[in-house]
Amino acid sequence: MINANTVLPILEDFLFEVEKNKLVVVATDLETVMKVQLEVEAKEGGKVCIPSRILIDSLKNIPDQPLTFSIDKHFAVEITSDNGKYKVMGENPDNFPKEPAADDTTSFTTTSSVLLKAIGKTLFAVSTDDLRPAMTGVFFEMDPKGLQFVATDAHRLVRYKRADISCPKNDSLIVPKKPLNLLKAALPNNEDEITINYNNNHLFIHHGTTQMSCRLIDARFPDYKVVIPTDNPYRLTVNRSDFQGALRRVSIFSNKSTNQVVLNIQGSELQLAAQDVDFSFEGTERMKCRYDGEDLAIAFNAKFMVEMLNATDSDEVKIELSTPTRAGIIKPIEQDENEELLMLVMPLMLNS
Repeated sequence: MINANTVLPILEDFLFEVEKNKLVVVATDLETVMKVQLEVEAKEGGKVCIPSRILIDSLKNIPDQPLTFSIDKHFAVEITSDNGKYKVMGENPDNFPKEPAADDTTSFTTTSSVLLKAIGKTLFAVSTDDLRPAMTGVFFEMDPKGLQFVATDAHRLVRYKRADISCPKNDSLIVPKKPLNLLKAALPNNEDEITINYNNNHLFIHHGTTQMSCRLIDARFPDYKVVIPTDNPYRLTVNRSDFQGALRRVSIFSNKSTNQVVLNIQGSELQLAAQDVDFSFEGTERMKCRYDGEDLAIAFNAKFMVEMLNATDSDEVKIELSTPTRAGIIKPIEQDENEELLMLVMPLMLNS
């Protein structure tokens, strides 16, 4: 969570707040705030900032045992274990950035596993291009009938719908990649209830004793609906893991900058071919498929395809195609009744 920050060194600290046998530990990088609460034994309340790196490094190496922290009025911290004593200089907690106020929020709930699944299915497709800030986060599209999560980097797009989350009103927001990665690490994959609150500028997530808030991306998400083809007439059905394995093997021989693999589909046979002309590398494989459509040769970035296939749990996937220059749509064959996953990938130019 913590960045090395030369402008504001206090951002490299944890804020410890003790009140009535409760300790709240806070970390922030100004955009995202993470708070965890735990039970402690305390004679009195107070606050102190402790440098995170030395604290984490020392705690990692101390066996599991009770620790006593004593803090004096100059914020010097003394940590005592069964057979050791460690001193570190803390900092004045008044300089620690204030967290955003959760004013005028709209609220809804879901379960931890559903939120984790949505993050897992969309985060990989988020753009890393800071010149297009709207695409550097996941788009949450709220509706009383459900919640859609959309991510795109202009080469591919993922839309994941959940019908089992009811939001109070039609609304939308863009959540940056970093806080979603933090949630992936912090949330348990179970049926615990998660409360999501948001206002114009921030998202607030509560799970038990853990809270996270983050600044939303202030930009307009592209109109993704117009790029999803509605009439791709050809249907290719393949075993997901066989297709993924073939893509991985053949793409080793592809051009490293494009990862281009050409799919030649004829009847019930799919041929994958890649070459890197600069090095005279070439790889081809054949595999069985089910195909309903005219013979077709179409090229894709194999790395993107492999990542997209990773995001589906289905044994078989259906790929909807039309021409070599139109986007392909990947859908899992089996899905839970409350979810719907659609992934779109742009083709590469053949003969490039």
